[in-house]
Amino acid sequence: MSVVSQVILKADDELRYPSSGELQAINTFLKTGEQRVRIASVLSENEKRIVDKASQELWRRRPDFIAPGGNAFGQRERALCLRDYGWYLRLITYGVLAGDKDPIESIGLIGVREMYNSLGVPVPGMVESIRCLKEASLALLDDEDVQEAAPYFDYIIQAMS
Repeated sequence: MSVVSQVILKADDELRYPSSGELQAINTFLKTGEQRVRIASVLSENEKRIVDKASQELWRRRPDFIAPGGNAFGQRERALCLRDYGWYLRLITYGVLAGDKDPIESIGLIGVREMYNSLGVPVPGMVESIRCLKEASLALLDDEDVQEAAPYFDYIIQAMS
């Protein structure tokens, strides 16, 4: 949920007008809108490049994942990993656009550890894959945009750790 929605819903729940601090938060959110759209555009337009680079780096760091018996051994398993990378990258763009981590939490992180554990997917490996995804993504952004985008990757990493 965006900052604007949060402020409106909170004020309405409390039957009051938004406070000056809440209005300032909306003002800041609106001022950073162009930056958030730019970041989301870079990430979405470069999804394949980012996913390819992140997966190559993960396989370099963890060749056991793609070796016989590894969770990403075989075309089908590897394709599922790459699908998840794209899904997490999309979640990141939702968070960046909203200026809030709530979309990441509500859409993608509730029950994720349990899901991966039930599927036999090593959660530490998923954490490492998100780190690789973060590195590949942030390499395409300038320093100011890195500062804005990095916390959304870190949020997923922390939630899975």
